[in-house]
Amino acid sequence: MPEIAEVETVRNTLKKRILHQKIVDFKAYYLPILLDDESLVKAALIGKEFLDIKRIGKWLLFETDTHYLLSHLRMEGKYFLKDKNDPIEKHEHVVFTFASGLSMRYHDTRKFGRMKLVLKENLYDFEGIKKQGKEPISDDLTKEYLYNKIHSKNIPMKTILLDQTIISGLGNIYADEVLFAAKIHPLTKGKEISLDDCAKIKEAAYKIITTAIKCGGTTIRSYTSSLGVTGRFQQNLMVHKREGEPCKICQTKIAKIVVGGRSTYYCPKCQKKEG
Repeated sequence: MPEIAEVETVRNTLKKRILHQKIVDFKAYYLPILLDDESLVKAALIGKEFLDIKRIGKWLLFETDTHYLLSHLRMEGKYFLKDKNDPIEKHEHVVFTFASGLSMRYHDTRKFGRMKLVLKENLYDFEGIKKQGKEPISDDLTKEYLYNKIHSKNIPMKTILLDQTIISGLGNIYADEVLFAAKIHPLTKGKEISLDDCAKIKEAAYKIITTAIKCGGTTIRSYTSSLGVTGRFQQNLMVHKREGEPCKICQTKIAKIVVGGRSTYYCPKCQKKEG
C-alpha cells in the first residue's frame, strides 16, 4: 500500500514529466473512482495545464490555475506515463492526454483509489484534507502535540499510528518501523505513553520517513511508483515482513501479531511490553 514516502516519490517523478503540458482529453473508464461527475472534471481540466503537484498526507494534489484534482492511491493505485496511442490496459481506469502526445494513466487493480475536484479556495473544506493530522516530516509534529492527542486513548499504539487524523501519511509498514525504532510494543496503549516516548516516536518517524523518501519508498507486494520506479527502503526494514528472522539488534526472532486487523511485526526483546 502506498504510504507517505511512496506518494512523495510518485509526486516527484510525475512533476518532472507532466507539468506545464496542455491537457487535451480526460477519460474515466471506471466512474466510481471519480467523486464528481466526469463532465465537471473534463470542463475544469481540458485546455488547462498542471502548474504543480503537491501532497497532503497520502493525497496528491494536481494543481491548475483554478482547481486541485485530488488523488488518493489507496491500496494499489499507480500512475504510468505512456504514448497516447498505446492501447488502454485492463486496469487503467483514468486517462489524461496531453497535447505533446503523452498520456498519464491511473492504474488500480482493486479500484479503491479516488479522485476529487475542488476549487483551490475550498481545499480545506474537503473532509479528506481537513481531517489530516500532522506529517511525520513536519516541524508541527511535536512531542507535545502527539502526547495531547494520545494520552487519554485506551487503544494500541499501532492503531493510533495508523490514524491519519493524528499523524498523516503513516501506514502499516512505517508504523511497525517507527514503533521498533522507538522501542515501544505495538500493543502499548496510548494512555501508557509518556512525553519522552512521544519524543522518541517523533524522532523515529522523522528519520525513517526522510530516509524512505530518499530511497524512493518501500516496495511491498505489487506497489511500484510511476514509470517503474521502485523503492529501495525495503533494504532498511528492521521488522516489517521479517517474521521468524533474527532481529538486527538483539538476534531475537521477529514476531507477528494482528492489531486492529493489521499484520504487525515487532521484536519481543527490543519492544518488550511493560507489565
